[in-house]
Amino acid sequence: MNLFKKLGITGLLVVGMSGLALAEGGASGVWRLDTGNVTVRIAPCGPNLCGAIVGLAKPLNHRGQPKVDKKNPNVALRTRPLMGLTILANMKATGENNWQGTIYNADDGRTYSSYMKLSGGNMKVKGCIGPFCKTMVFVRAN
Repeated sequence: MNLFKKLGITGLLVVGMSGLALAEGGASGVWRLDTGNVTVRIAPCGPNLCGAIVGLAKPLNHRGQPKVDKKNPNVALRTRPLMGLTILANMKATGENNWQGTIYNADDGRTYSSYMKLSGGNMKVKGCIGPFCKTMVFVRAN
């Protein structure tokens, strides 16, 4: 997984009133990457949805310290913990059970275009650079 090698060690939407109601009822909640590497809480943030890391399979580095955003291009942000880090932002409803925004990948410190699609208890999240996308599957944890 080059683009999002381990979202679990890295790095969720402006909607109208009806879109916000849809987003809150569908996408909001706690989601675990199907690999188990990362758990994200998706919740409203203003008129959008955002997603922050709330769990990591391996939250500590090789020195036993909490993992940090060490690849961030902004040197001042490289010591912020990955736990609690917002990785999905500005996710806007683009249709029923679909959103578009950005995803931050702490593995490389870059932000990518992102698309979310809810289907039952699964959420597919794509991170894209131009036409090249990587899809991750999240499973509802609550």
